[in-house]
Amino acid sequence: MQEDKGALPAKETFSEWYNDILWQAEIMDVRYPVKGVYVWYPHGFAMRKATYAILRELLDKDHDETLFPLLIPENEFMKEAEHIKGFEEEVYWVTHGGTSELDVPLALRPTSETAIYPMYALWVRSHADLPIKLYQIVNTFRYETKHTRPLIRLREITSFKEAHTVHATWEEAQAQVNDAVDLYRTFYDRLCVPVIVSRRPEWDKFPGADYTLATDAIMPDGKTLQVGTAHHLGDHFSRTFDITYEDAQGEQQLAYQTCYGISERCIAALISMHGDDKGLVLPPAVAPVQIAIVPIIIKKREEEIRLAAEKLEMELTEAGFRVKTDFRSLRPGAKYYHWEMRGVPLRIEIGPRDIDNGVVMAVTRLGEKNTVTRDALIPEVKAIMEQFTGHLKERAEQKVQEQIMSVSSLEEAREAAGKGVAVIQWCGCKECATSIETEIDVSVLGTDVQSAYIDDTEGTCIICGKPARPAIIARTY
Repeated sequence: MQEDKGALPAKETFSEWYNDILWQAEIMDVRYPVKGVYVWYPHGFAMRKATYAILRELLDKDHDETLFPLLIPENEFMKEAEHIKGFEEEVYWVTHGGTSELDVPLALRPTSETAIYPMYALWVRSHADLPIKLYQIVNTFRYETKHTRPLIRLREITSFKEAHTVHATWEEAQAQVNDAVDLYRTFYDRLCVPVIVSRRPEWDKFPGADYTLATDAIMPDGKTLQVGTAHHLGDHFSRTFDITYEDAQGEQQLAYQTCYGISERCIAALISMHGDDKGLVLPPAVAPVQIAIVPIIIKKREEEIRLAAEKLEMELTEAGFRVKTDFRSLRPGAKYYHWEMRGVPLRIEIGPRDIDNGVVMAVTRLGEKNTVTRDALIPEVKAIMEQFTGHLKERAEQKVQEQIMSVSSLEEAREAAGKGVAVIQWCGCKECATSIETEIDVSVLGTDVQSAYIDDTEGTCIICGKPARPAIIARTY
């Protein structure tokens, strides 16, 4: 796709490293001439495809995939005042079809509640129709006015997974929110990315929701990235859109709803958590190429080596691995660099000495070398891949553990928030949260924190001294 452009900036200069790795590793091209809109390279899109395949696998167990229109009529979009207030500055409007002005302006979906719920009002009739659990993976558009950044802050979100469910009771909807959070934990565990779940403050919940649970990842520079949300909508939208059902006694009841979403920020977290100064480091589950075979060509045995490499590729492919053999006329070192930059979990080298000894050399993306016997190729490669995945998880968990610090004063909180997430005691009132945010330039992310690294012992508020619960604060993207 492109020539390799040289070494990356050191990852400790995270912003520069992140911007460079996206094009050097062929994830996204930022040169499209619309601000906040980017193009997926094939390699990046293949990684996206493998990542979202995991998400689909998890959702398809008890959800159905669907597709709703991109265009939302203004009269439907404007029905829900609180919801719209949260998005009114971000909406793109279509006002003309060709040269003709439209009778009703059409919004490009910033999110799909107002597109989906008028249809739910038609579909829901009886308690026998419930629950409804649908999801779609679509592009959404938001006129982002802050500093845009590929995969993190976009004007076109190209890969927005949004699920929308309908239930008979508030408690059933609450259980669904908890299930959604568990699903996200499983999803990020498959990506080897540790996450923190918390309940957002009232003023930071999704517009129109009873409450919001958010999933955050900690980036290498210590800032947090919100990588998933789950919202209990109560009967707020069902009142607006008249989503009712007839219960077992023949009475009409308002339905209760949830929605929950993940965007391509999951890819940003994946890249940022595992990558290093050499490029991407990808878990085998999402790597577009899981194994790169590099033949070590010696002229007098060139054909023999080529045939051995082709046979190797065939066997590994038949075993279910995604494999590429690199026959390019480049030095082995240049090939190693190429596949390391693209995050390939395992490189297999095969040369004349290996053929003579009935082995191959297997080198993981983290540099661990294994001599694999040719006769036991498949089981040994599978074992190496499992060990590599485990190593990535352990490495990521250790990083995150080092970035979470419990503190007891604003001064300690300021220092901790410069490196990662600070755990404080907070009484829950907005005035104290504002004091914290103003004093040390952070965001109060939430309470009811779910993380193995955070103690849930109650104490006294870091500001007012009243009874308090643990809360997390951090700088955010």
